[in-house]
Amino acid sequence: MDTSEQKASIWSVGLSIFAMFFGAGNIVFPLALGQFTLDKNFYGILGLLITAVLVPLAGLLAMLLYGGDYQAFFRRIGKIPGFTIVVLILALIGPFGGIPRCITVSYSTLEAFKMTGPEGIGLTLFSLLSCVALFLFTYRPRRILTWLGYVLTPILLLSLGAIIVKGLWLMPEADHTLSGKWQTFSHGVLEGYNTMDLLASFFFSSVVLLCLQQGKLSEAKGNKKMISVALVGSLIAALLLALVYVSLSYIAAGYSSELTSVQGHQMLGTLAHHLLGAKAGLLTGLAVLFACMTTEIALTAVFARFLHEILFPGKLSFPLSIGLTLVAAFFISTFRFEGISSFIVPILQVCYPALIVLTLLNILYKLLNFQPVKFPFYATFALSIVLYALLK
Repeated sequence: MDTSEQKASIWSVGLSIFAMFFGAGNIVFPLALGQFTLDKNFYGILGLLITAVLVPLAGLLAMLLYGGDYQAFFRRIGKIPGFTIVVLILALIGPFGGIPRCITVSYSTLEAFKMTGPEGIGLTLFSLLSCVALFLFTYRPRRILTWLGYVLTPILLLSLGAIIVKGLWLMPEADHTLSGKWQTFSHGVLEGYNTMDLLASFFFSSVVLLCLQQGKLSEAKGNKKMISVALVGSLIAALLLALVYVSLSYIAAGYSSELTSVQGHQMLGTLAHHLLGAKAGLLTGLAVLFACMTTEIALTAVFARFLHEILFPGKLSFPLSIGLTLVAAFFISTFRFEGISSFIVPILQVCYPALIVLTLLNILYKLLNFQPVKFPFYATFALSIVLYALLK
């Protein structure tokens, strides 16, 4: 493989990782953060960048060090507890959380342009059509990286770019907030939890490595070069995510008056309508549709592969596993974004700190042979439960 081919692989992987991560929560929560933090958005976005960019990047690094073997990664806290956490995380980022949340955000954006409801498409039909499209995309897993990196991601970036550039160009000065610096920072940290990107990073690395193993890179240079390409691609994805998060949060802070009483999952559609006019429905729809669709494809593939290879090996075919995943996602999507978030957010706030600790300890284990893991993990988990109970 020559230098030009290697650079193309790096950029393809970077754009693909960005597309896999950038789904519903990555649109909703930076916007909601900016609307909350207003003139103190700097502190809020700093908190979000830590938990929605740096922490997932650490998760990707850890999993690359484990060669994408998430079972070995979680087995360090105990075989049964580790497997239980794997099932819980996959359920949350898959058919019982991440996938239906993406579907509902796409639908909510259409609502801002009066394309839904009695005179348009209903949520049930929209969810059904989305699941059919997801099945067709995910059915051939070898083409996932190509679709994400070369087709869907450029459309996503162009669509979002039009909204961001005009929003920042015309953005008024943000209103003053009475919230303190620490309050806005901590709010940003929690909003980063809600993106669920750390959870996704544990499993997206295996998708990337699988796709690289099926390409020219594995034939030319072997596993070390694949990991190197995946790591550099991860850094590119992290920079793109940070750029989009900062832009969206500042736009929402500047246009907070336009977002009064607007729910988080409807903010992008409302802003696009205000900035680009009613005829921008197609452009905004493309931005949200492709942002969510790329993530849904990756999540569907990961969960279906788990059913096919781990839970029911030799019993469920891969197409049937995809179908079961999407049937569950379809029914959960009917609860809409608020209903899905109502049971996801408490779980994330309790589990996230312990998973961050596990990620850092596993990196230290691989790099420095640092052994302690169970006590720090379970102590952090217990403390999170106590703090959550006290604060609620």
